[in-house]
Amino acid sequence: MKILTVDIGTGTQDIFLYDSQLHIENSPKLVVPSPTMIVHRQVKAATKARKPILISGVMMGGGPSAWAVEAHARAGLKTYATSAAAKTLNDELDKVRAFGVEIVSDDEAAALPESVQRIEFRDLDLPAIQKALSAFGIDLSDLDAIAVAVFDHGDAPPGVSDRQFRFDYLDERIRARNSLSSFAFLADDIPPIMTRLQAVADSAGEIDCLLIVMDTAPAAVLGASFDSIASQRERKIITNIGNFHTLAFRMGAGGIEGVFEHHTGEINLPRLETLLRALADGSLKHEDVFDDMGHGALMYSDEKFEFGKDEFDVVVTGPRRSMFSTIDDRPQTIVNRQSPIVPYYAAPFGDMMIAGCFGLLAATGEILPNLREAVSKSMREAGIGSPPWEVD
Repeated sequence: MKILTVDIGTGTQDIFLYDSQLHIENSPKLVVPSPTMIVHRQVKAATKARKPILISGVMMGGGPSAWAVEAHARAGLKTYATSAAAKTLNDELDKVRAFGVEIVSDDEAAALPESVQRIEFRDLDLPAIQKALSAFGIDLSDLDAIAVAVFDHGDAPPGVSDRQFRFDYLDERIRARNSLSSFAFLADDIPPIMTRLQAVADSAGEIDCLLIVMDTAPAAVLGASFDSIASQRERKIITNIGNFHTLAFRMGAGGIEGVFEHHTGEINLPRLETLLRALADGSLKHEDVFDDMGHGALMYSDEKFEFGKDEFDVVVTGPRRSMFSTIDDRPQTIVNRQSPIVPYYAAPFGDMMIAGCFGLLAATGEILPNLREAVSKSMREAGIGSPPWEVD
């Protein structure tokens, strides 16, 4: 049984092919540039060459890709976009037009001259993944499932904050089923408001297996919980310090007890410590994060989670986890300092970078009972104990 998992972030896309015939540590994996970084480089090259561009395809991860397109248009270079792709830059297309992008229909795009460079927007590029793996003799024609994680703000109505809209959605999912896997969906069950998740499903094309999509944040935290040390603790705080977003979930026997999500670029170590302490003692409020340009916070328990009682306070994962050992107090100055909060750096199945892939694997096992037994067996053999659906 095989499950392809793809965790798509801002800096990298992390790929793990689960094969029930192999030990988890021996399964193929890749950490390669993210789709938004690939598009960023393509657009920057076109800008340098002073070439007009057409962006087509579907909505994808923004950030670097969107910034490059905006810079291209503002440089006075002709920039065309189909409406679906343009929503990567902003859900409100009038705002996209305002900085110089011309929205065109599919027929108009096809009629543009060959001198216009075509750049396709999509998060999931299965042909590229197959091509990369085929160089090592790996065939993806017999997959049982594909699971993909992306970060989705959701399609907020005009005038409604993307950040608030996302947190209303998180609250709804947690109240519906208090589990990290509640943020994973079969392709046919994607909520209509989660347009980036739907774009992933659209870009998968015709596949001969089931497709699961999930939010990156709970996928990373769920994956980190499979670390051999972290998995032994029933109650824990896990923080994922990503390239663009930092989040922390407080987990207990009943599921999610609290969560906050901030922009990594807007916080430093002291600010992160303050948020984690408030998450631990139950005093964290939504406005503590939202009014600080973060996404927000939710608490489902006012019970105190005490730091200093155990060998570590917080489980840490993510590509920018080094924030816990450095503090930047002065411009361009890094001063080494251990945080008063004792971190444990999770490495589930020996690899921090693909924690999100392991979360996707676990969520797939929970959603698809026919695949659950094989996934459970692999996890037990790897020494992490029972996966979440086997815990009473």
